[in-house]
Amino acid sequence: MKPLKTGNFQPMGAISLLLLICVGVAFAGGGILVSNLISRKSTNAQKGEPYECGVPTVGQSWIQFNVGYYLFALLFLIFDVELVFLYPWAVVVKELGMPALIEILVFMFILFLGFLYAHKKGALKWM
Repeated sequence: MKPLKTGNFQPMGAISLLLLICVGVAFAGGGILVSNLISRKSTNAQKGEPYECGVPTVGQSWIQFNVGYYLFALLFLIFDVELVFLYPWAVVVKELGMPALIEILVFMFILFLGFLYAHKKGALKWM
């Protein structure tokens, strides 16, 4: 096996990728298997009941929720992920120059169009 020279980049091959996937699946499956082997098994009627934040349910637990809650949560996630992309850009903005500024302005404009669309459809109204 030849030692790697400094600065010599070798991309990950297909075999390495398959090995990574196999190790990941084995790691996750192994954790589930070990927890099933060492945990105590007990069944009772109380375990099968619906549970919500420590408060026993009253009435039916299968009720229909307003879809607006889900839309609001999805919009929050979309704009939250936007911040994940803004942070690395803000760290290197001086080194990247004007093209990076134009690209982030286009990115922000597209997100703003999404915000306007959600507002027009009423997804931001709470009730």
